[in-house]
Amino acid sequence: MQPAAPKREPATDRRNLPSGQRKLPPTTFRPRPYCAWGFTPQEIDLNPQGMSDSKHGKWTVSSSEDEDDDEAIPLSGTTTSGPPRPASPPGPKLEPVTASVEVKPEPSAPPAASSLAVGSEARQSPLTNQLNPVKFETSPSLAGKRKKEPSDGSGWALSDSDDDGGDDDGDVKRKSLGKKAPPSPKKRKQKVETERPPSPYGRVYIDEPEDFFESSVPCLDDTYRFYLNKVTGLDKKYNSGALHIRDILSPLFGTLKESVQFNYCFDIAWMVKQYPSQFRDRPLLIVHGDKREAKARLLQQAAPYPHISFCQAKLDIAFGTHHTKMMLLWYEEGFRVIIMTSNLIRADWYQKTQGMWMSPVFPRLPEGSGEGSGESPTCFKRDLLEYLASYRAPELEEWILRIKEHDLSEARVYLVGSTPGRYVGSDMERWGHLRLRKLLSAHTDPVPGEERWPVIGQFSSIGSMGLDKTKWLTGEFQRTMTTLGKSSLRPDPPLHLVYPAVEDVRTSLEGYPAGGSLPYSVQTAQKQLWLHAFFHRWKATATGRSHAMPHIKTYMRASPDFTQLAWFLVTSANLSKAAWGALEKKNTQVMVRSYELGVLYVPSAFNMKTFPVQRNPFPVSSSAGFPVPFDLPPTCYSPEDQPWIWNIPYSQAPDTNGNIWIPS
Repeated sequence: MQPAAPKREPATDRRNLPSGQRKLPPTTFRPRPYCAWGFTPQEIDLNPQGMSDSKHGKWTVSSSEDEDDDEAIPLSGTTTSGPPRPASPPGPKLEPVTASVEVKPEPSAPPAASSLAVGSEARQSPLTNQLNPVKFETSPSLAGKRKKEPSDGSGWALSDSDDDGGDDDGDVKRKSLGKKAPPSPKKRKQKVETERPPSPYGRVYIDEPEDFFESSVPCLDDTYRFYLNKVTGLDKKYNSGALHIRDILSPLFGTLKESVQFNYCFDIAWMVKQYPSQFRDRPLLIVHGDKREAKARLLQQAAPYPHISFCQAKLDIAFGTHHTKMMLLWYEEGFRVIIMTSNLIRADWYQKTQGMWMSPVFPRLPEGSGEGSGESPTCFKRDLLEYLASYRAPELEEWILRIKEHDLSEARVYLVGSTPGRYVGSDMERWGHLRLRKLLSAHTDPVPGEERWPVIGQFSSIGSMGLDKTKWLTGEFQRTMTTLGKSSLRPDPPLHLVYPAVEDVRTSLEGYPAGGSLPYSVQTAQKQLWLHAFFHRWKATATGRSHAMPHIKTYMRASPDFTQLAWFLVTSANLSKAAWGALEKKNTQVMVRSYELGVLYVPSAFNMKTFPVQRNPFPVSSSAGFPVPFDLPPTCYSPEDQPWIWNIPYSQAPDTNGNIWIPS
């Protein structure tokens, strides 16, 4: 029985992804078929004359331009129909692979897991590579034999262009695991007696120490209520004040009666085990976006658990995903909301950097309270109810009524959500980046010299943004990010984008498989070389998480010396038009593909002018500083650095586990 491979975050436009090694005809590179998503790729000439140089290596640049998102999509609340686009032709040809590689043997007794083969290739590729990982060797590597790939490993010549319009988190769902090419018998290593079976997505899972989980109410930052997830393997002080899902669901935080889990990726058996034994039979509603076969697999996973029911989110726009990650917890003592960045699978709570906002326990309102009772200064209650109503789901009606009965006045954050649809008029400001723009205009104030206050965006996936920066990033998205109050001044401050370089992934706790959660594809990257000038390394020395690759998504506006913040946002939304929305029809409407959710912190809600940055967030103290999860100022890419691209080989240097990365 194969280890479970829970689903990985959605690449919103669901395109060509790596699938681990497969046994292929000797002269053919055959990527995953496009037909499941209805895209027709354009083959790209691998001729060296077609290569473009950049400081991050050579690229084969696609001749295709971005498709206009102004397609025939109805206004919000309607559905779409129509035949899928034609299936794609086979991918481009590459040279035969003849080199042998040293491979660890497969474990004789793989760890027990669900029989369901669920998960995306983002998760499955690391899984298959780890079940039979390719070890680094000093002789010419398998990747070195591929056509047009420089021997130094710096070139990105894999060329199979598609119109990748918005990868979100690499969680595009796949039906089954790809096959691996069998290793040469001469190169197989004998299994060491003490060797444990490898786990999915990276390193062998390390058993957490006894004191990893909380046995008493922990010391937490009650000012901002922004927390990082615990990371297995870190020094204890870096987990002091951080939370694991088992901590969140423990009786220490409330006596649970019912709960709802909004998410994309679910490992049902693992998730149920995170609930304390006394709460494991309490009613649990799962809100998901799965359809057809994926939905059937999800329901099959839950078959042994009669207390679980489901709500399917409506996804009316092509390539949209249900990407929101939220818990609603109803206690005997009240009601709590957690908005987070983690999927409900073990890998996301193991050795990745994740974040969350956890509300206080909201008490029940007195009997006879008025309709608007229990509202916060940030209108959190109204906005949460509006977000839940956008699902148009009978399964959520009881929860909407329940929330109305509680006092949410202690919430000090603003809700920033996305829901699928095409919006016009005043509805344009309800969702996506225009919602954020409205909040920043209404609840922040201009600062002196704001043209020198950089915008910082940090994310785990990148969508297609056009042939130049003005198409969406600076022409639309940055306009939102630079809004401070109602000033008509629209400065052009520095823009720092934090995304892991190859070296960050290689030296991470998980090694190369951590890149399965960073699905920036070469097909997208080669069409937007201009973007990489904005990139900065993932470094998180202050939080002890430099080697825990980020799945968290944060955006903020910092002072020139990086000691103050004008605002801070933690969200599920990556850097993509699908997540944030894109203007259409001469800016008279906005189209959003996916469900997303985050919370915005503005200083005025905390009676501050700006947030001071907390330089040493761990262990938790009573400091008024905001705990930014990575180091400020960000470190710009050097000329030798390359952004992590998940569907090309990395064979020139081994990762922390001695393996290389060979996607098929």
